[in-house]
Amino acid sequence: MTASSRLAVTVSPLRCCSVDADKHGRSRLTEAELSAMSVALDEARAATAHSDVPVGAVVLVDGAIIARRHNERELSGDPTAHAELLALRDAAAVLGHWRLEEATLVVSLEPCPMCAGAAVAARLGRLVFGAADPKTGACGSLYNLCADPRLNHEVELVGGVLARRSAEMLEGFFAELRKA
Repeated sequence: MTASSRLAVTVSPLRCCSVDADKHGRSRLTEAELSAMSVALDEARAATAHSDVPVGAVVLVDGAIIARRHNERELSGDPTAHAELLALRDAAAVLGHWRLEEATLVVSLEPCPMCAGAAVAARLGRLVFGAADPKTGACGSLYNLCADPRLNHEVELVGGVLARRSAEMLEGFFAELRKA
């Protein structure tokens, strides 16, 4: 078994989305989103300083970063302290309201069901992610909560952005964890 097959990350393309356009022909990846993914990867690296899984998230409005966070579950002892939730909370505080229709969440790893649900609940406009997560991914891998017509909101998705960099960081983190 290879290291990549043991981990819950992959760089294979998803059925639901791509970096060029989704199945509905929606807008392509912007330069601001690509730049924000680099910032999200920087945030992800910061999570390892306190033994958290390296996942980072950034929220953009009109191409400007208004929030940036990384996982803090180990640091805070809070099971909900995922990078995405922390960044969405900070963004809502900056904007002064919980509806984030004008915002884009950029995250290094495909969100889990909790985080994808939060994106829908926040009425997020767009979500861009790096590596897919075939074990817990809820934006196309296992589920697609962001595009479920039974829910009250759908979030535009773009996946696979700088996926290899994200996957390599996660693989390295878990390889070191197994050595310890």
